[in-house]
Amino acid sequence: MRAITWLKPRSRDEYAKAVNLFERALALDAGSIEAQSWLATELASRALDGLTDTPAADVARAEELARQAVTASPRSQHAHFAKGQVLRAQLRPREAIPEYETVIAFNRNHVNALAAIGWCKLYTGSIEEVIPLLEQAIRLSPRDPNIGAWYNRIGLVHLVRSRIGEAIFWFEKARSINPAQSSVHSYLAASYALKGETERAAAELGEARRLNRDGRYTSIARLGFRTMMPMVRELFETTYIAGLRKAGMPEE
Repeated sequence: MRAITWLKPRSRDEYAKAVNLFERALALDAGSIEAQSWLATELASRALDGLTDTPAADVARAEELARQAVTASPRSQHAHFAKGQVLRAQLRPREAIPEYETVIAFNRNHVNALAAIGWCKLYTGSIEEVIPLLEQAIRLSPRDPNIGAWYNRIGLVHLVRSRIGEAIFWFEKARSINPAQSSVHSYLAASYALKGETERAAAELGEARRLNRDGRYTSIARLGFRTMMPMVRELFETTYIAGLRKAGMPEE
């Protein structure tokens, strides 16, 4: 319960504290569906956010914990949400959507599932559905600790649609709420570069690299964006990736 109520924007340290508490809960009760589900969610989520030094190990453990939880309690919204997070972390957004939809079927006000579906819709090509889902999450939980991430995704939709001014507005809102989120700095780097503000772009790219330790912002090749749908990949290529090149990110 202490970990569940840890309502703070996520950073490397906050994830570590929550994971530690869920680990302690699981050690006390190895069969706890709640502990399995929440621990799997935190492990997968910090890998998604690039705030762990062991992303592959975190996702592998999260996958096993989520499998155990869903098998033991197929009607648990927490177990299905954990499985959705694992699938997202494995770059399988199309398969993640049914898991989040199951969560919504059990709890129509599950704001994180709504926001996660929005993320999946972006990466599978249903871009026009993304912002309405995020706006719904914001209406339901206007003071949510994850709201910075939702602002970040709204900004990303604007960026890939080449609405650079609107993208920067949302990214700066996201950064003000959670400056420890590495992705917002990379998006701002691309956006500033596309706007011609090269010094600000370089500074944001440097901050993204400092915050993220898995190396994804060291080169274009390590970003992993090529796993997207072809249409979405093309949009990212002509906006986000083009901006990162202008900000100074090398190909390899």
